[in-house]
Amino acid sequence: MSGTIANKARFELANSRIDFGSDTFKIILMASGFAFDKDTHHGYSDVSANELANGNGYTTGGNTLSGVSVTEDDTNDRTEVSWNNTTWTASGGPIGPTPGAIIYDDTASSPQADTIIGYIDFSGEQTEPDGGVATIANIKVYV
Repeated sequence: MSGTIANKARFELANSRIDFGSDTFKIILMASGFAFDKDTHHGYSDVSANELANGNGYTTGGNTLSGVSVTEDDTNDRTEVSWNNTTWTASGGPIGPTPGAIIYDDTASSPQADTIIGYIDFSGEQTEPDGGVATIANIKVYV
């Protein structure tokens, strides 16, 4: 899995409008064929039409992420933001296919509502069969 930070997130961080210590962050799964654009995908409303459909154990709007950790990485000259793993249990049918997931700040409202933090590319379409548990582990973005 590879991740890409959104340019709007960098801008909002520089303007002190994202607070990893107190804001609520969510993660959503994207529908087959979605392609992330770090330049134009600014907020949840820019990608919500391409979110995986509600059903079979997936709820649109995504899961709330917990356990945020912010770490300075002087070796690689970046800051690592990570969260606990998140899961969805497929019920009544499969979850997916999905090419990746978007993390967004559900607290931000102005000037950009629900700022997209970044995209996790699954390096191919993933589908969780009925009864299985879809897990995204080691959730990270680098800023």
